[in-house]
Amino acid sequence: MPTRNKTRTATPGARRSVAADRDLARLRAAITAFFFLDGFVFAGWVARIPAIKDQTSASEGALGLALLGVSAGGTATMMATGRLCRRFGNHPTTVAAGVLFAGSVALPPLTHSALALGLVLLVFGTGFGALNVAMNSAAVDLIAALRRPVMPGFHAAFSLGGMAGAGLGGLIADHLSPTRHLSLLAVFGLLLAAAAGRTLISLPVPVPRDGAGPAAESGNAAAAPSPGAERTGRARWLVAVFGLIALCTAYGEGAMADWAALHLHQDLDASAGLAAAGYSVFALMMAVGRLTGTALLERLGQTRALIVGGTTAAAGMLLGSLAPTVWLALLGFAVTGLGLANLFPVAIARAGALTGAGGVAAASTLGYGGMLLGPPTIGFLADWYSLPVALTTVAALAAMAAVVAYGTRNAARTAGS
Repeated sequence: MPTRNKTRTATPGARRSVAADRDLARLRAAITAFFFLDGFVFAGWVARIPAIKDQTSASEGALGLALLGVSAGGTATMMATGRLCRRFGNHPTTVAAGVLFAGSVALPPLTHSALALGLVLLVFGTGFGALNVAMNSAAVDLIAALRRPVMPGFHAAFSLGGMAGAGLGGLIADHLSPTRHLSLLAVFGLLLAAAAGRTLISLPVPVPRDGAGPAAESGNAAAAPSPGAERTGRARWLVAVFGLIALCTAYGEGAMADWAALHLHQDLDASAGLAAAGYSVFALMMAVGRLTGTALLERLGQTRALIVGGTTAAAGMLLGSLAPTVWLALLGFAVTGLGLANLFPVAIARAGALTGAGGVAAASTLGYGGMLLGPPTIGFLADWYSLPVALTTVAALAAMAAVVAYGTRNAARTAGS
């Protein structure tokens, strides 16, 4: 009797499952590319601010007002982007925002006055704000489909992009003019947006296995509106809670970026090079924390991770701001970065899981407000008291984030976040 061929053809269901997993992997890579693009382009612009200040002959005060264009454009755009995502879909909005953001980075070196600089930075800030909301909304859809808390990995790509952009900007600042540097940066950004955007546009929006959730209601422009959590008072309240946690985190990030080096140099007599390491250590440990964030969230759960992260950051910042030596302060900054690393990504992801792009927009707007609030608040408090005392407010807000996460743990669990 002839031996039958034991090789079995894969069932249609298995083939669909493999194809779906492949599509999810491609989407994850594309969204990660946009997060990297966001950090890389923004850091490249920041590296050329001194040269553009000289080019525009702006005073410190005039430059400060011009730089508010980024903040104003970003803040004004975030809530509107949530509506655009619901109208046109998260993926097309991400691609459009990425193109606007990358292309507009070439505009600042073309200006020759503080007023003109402020106007083009409004455009740049608009792209920055829109991209942050849209790509986070796309990430929330993917997280629901993957059923894994992978948001920290996306934000790690942003952190790594920022470190790469700042490092490259520092290396070539003496060799390329701002116009040539930022033009090349724009070209790179547009090419990356085009390559990653092609994937986002060509693939369908991922849908959770149960067919529900924000992906179904906000990721696809053709989807019917859901009467679920988005319309409940509890969901809106929880989005505000997560936005508050994002604000507490971003306050610390903004304060560290602007004041860490000055604290080390002015209060602890660190050299200029060693003082510059303050923010670098903080940013590096934040990137490390985000790279390991998914494993941490799977082990601890999201609420417990928020509580542990906030508590860790509070302890680290108390050490960093009040330490009597440079090396202890650097250790404190490192611990702070590790603690803050996953607070913002988790807060944005949970807000998005509740109400889709609208939740991402609301929480992002509050969080971005914290980044704007931090540096000037630290400055005023430093004038009234001292810089070390002012920096302890970062610890206070990190502790507040932990307390808020603990206090709302039952409500968040009931809402299914």
